[in-house]
Amino acid sequence: MHNTFDITIVGAGPVGMSLTAMLIQQGVKSDRILLIDAKPESTSLQDPRSLALAAGSKQILDTLHSWPTHATSITQIHVSRRGSFGRTLIKSDDYDLPALGYVCRYGDVIASLLSTLHHQGIEIIRPVSIKDVQESDSHITLALDNGTTIQTNCLIQAEGGVFGSQSTQPVHRDYQQTAIVTHLHCSAPIIGRAYERFTSEGPFALLPQDEGYALVWCARPEIVTRLLELSDAEFLQACQSTFGTRLGEFTQTAARRSYALGLNAHPTSTARSVAIGNAAQTLHPVAGQGLNLGLRDAAVLARLLARDFSPASLAEFMRTRRNDRKLTIHLTDIMARIFASSPDQSWTQTLLGLGLGGIDAIKPVKKHLAEQMMFGWRA
Repeated sequence: MHNTFDITIVGAGPVGMSLTAMLIQQGVKSDRILLIDAKPESTSLQDPRSLALAAGSKQILDTLHSWPTHATSITQIHVSRRGSFGRTLIKSDDYDLPALGYVCRYGDVIASLLSTLHHQGIEIIRPVSIKDVQESDSHITLALDNGTTIQTNCLIQAEGGVFGSQSTQPVHRDYQQTAIVTHLHCSAPIIGRAYERFTSEGPFALLPQDEGYALVWCARPEIVTRLLELSDAEFLQACQSTFGTRLGEFTQTAARRSYALGLNAHPTSTARSVAIGNAAQTLHPVAGQGLNLGLRDAAVLARLLARDFSPASLAEFMRTRRNDRKLTIHLTDIMARIFASSPDQSWTQTLLGLGLGGIDAIKPVKKHLAEQMMFGWRA
């Protein structure tokens, strides 16, 4: 391996790999790009997490011929508030789309992108991390923990991790919530319908996947601790009590995992380095926007860097992405702070119930919200 590159990308997750593939597709030579990751390839391929990919994200991955072979369509999203009559139902038919979004396993998305990068001639250097960064007017020098020294024109940080393991960024908020993720089976599934049900503890989200549903249940840490200690039968009953009987009875659960939730955004950029994806903005999963926002970052950055590798291109990237990032972060933060964690009978929860009904009745508002979730800000 030579040690001089035009672009170095740190993080071989979906965002970093997509950026790499888009750069090559738009004319950057593969031997001018270095892609590194701190994890072994097997760790990423075996990651069982479920990802919610919006319609706009499918368009991006389709252009790379990297759409995973197995994905479950979301054709409807039902949003409700426990104990309230207010609700909204968003349907793909209303927007002449085959689906509003899709549910894929993380490992499947990684496998598809790995295949694309293999055909493009990219080798991911791993497991390796950066020990030191020195930036000058003309380049950045990186010292890697394998003893290698790299010189690069641009450094793109795409290795975000999860909220609980990140260094604090300028916009930082601990929601005092933890998410439980698992997979559920039920007696009366509705094909293609996802659910976002708000409770006083946080959102209870069900995403159609395989023969059941991927669950993301957000609640206060002490409640999550108790839920993790329950037997499978007791946990299924807790799900039933929280969600209700719209899908019949919950009959089976997989292993449960948990992670802390928070907002961590707007890291410092320099003349020759920027962050994208979770490295730039880690969001609450309430609206399922984190990865989708990151893929939009990658699409814009690839277009600009394919033109040239100058600080001017990175500065233009920051300007171009400002509105979409700001709006998506703001909407997600509001939902997490007010609607997702306010006590029952509070004025915010009353407004939520009324608001959901209002969104369903006012078509232009509903259309704008749906388009923001599917495609992001369009200048």
